[in-house]
Amino acid sequence: MTNTTTRTGFPGWRRLALFLESIKFEHSIFALPFAILAAFLSASGAPDWTDFLWVLVAMVGMRTFGMAANRVIDGEIDSRNPRTASRAIPLGVITRKAMIGYMAVAGLIFVAATSQLNPIIWILAPIPLGLMVGYPYLKRFTWLAHFGMGAVYLIVPPAVSLALTGTMPIGFVVIGIGSMAWVAGFDVLYATADYKVDREQGLHSIPAKFGIPAALIISRGLHVAAVLLLALAGIMFDAGVFYMIGVLIAAVLLTYEQSLVSASDLSKLNMAFFTMNGVIAILFGTFVVIGELI
Repeated sequence: MTNTTTRTGFPGWRRLALFLESIKFEHSIFALPFAILAAFLSASGAPDWTDFLWVLVAMVGMRTFGMAANRVIDGEIDSRNPRTASRAIPLGVITRKAMIGYMAVAGLIFVAATSQLNPIIWILAPIPLGLMVGYPYLKRFTWLAHFGMGAVYLIVPPAVSLALTGTMPIGFVVIGIGSMAWVAGFDVLYATADYKVDREQGLHSIPAKFGIPAALIISRGLHVAAVLLLALAGIMFDAGVFYMIGVLIAAVLLTYEQSLVSASDLSKLNMAFFTMNGVIAILFGTFVVIGELI
């Protein structure tokens, strides 16, 4: 019995670890900067720390729910794609039923966290959950699917402002649109890896529709728009020099990110998608927060 326990550990914890690995839980940190900077902007300094903690819990719960939904909904599609066939559901290491269970728990955590914030946020909680479930289906119907993912990020800054202050100044909407352009831009970039498989499966994406060269141009255009919108929001907030330094750093690093990928060489795509976007989001958020604290 001791030997079995040594070999298998605690099954519940092992299953949880498999789930967290399957949704790349550690990447939750990349989704937080826009929520964090919105919290500090809404407070013009440090927000109430209890409310701030609930915002972070809600964000992690929402992302976990969305990633689990994506894995469930795209299970069959993933199994037919060499790049994603090693994911947990196609491999059978996590059942669809178990993934739905984890998804439900994450959704409940999100709803519980929103219930501790401004009442309007709790009332509106089904909207982001609906977007998370709806996004994976969009590629079955339209090459504009990338903006479905971006829409989730669009609502984050305005929602955080509503959660903490009960108001939603237009500047938060502009930041939201900027973050949507940012996310849609790198989602287009990442979709270049699957354009052949998407065409074979009848799935829709900008690369599958227009080809890789055009997709890269569109991705770069979206990132230019993101930088301009974030700069505009800074002006609207009169955010100061640190905010603008953050925008400048984001612009430089997004340019570098785009330089890593070309129509003839996608070998550095993972670095461009995962590493660079995480670094950019964290640095931008850090400079915004420093500016608000100073």
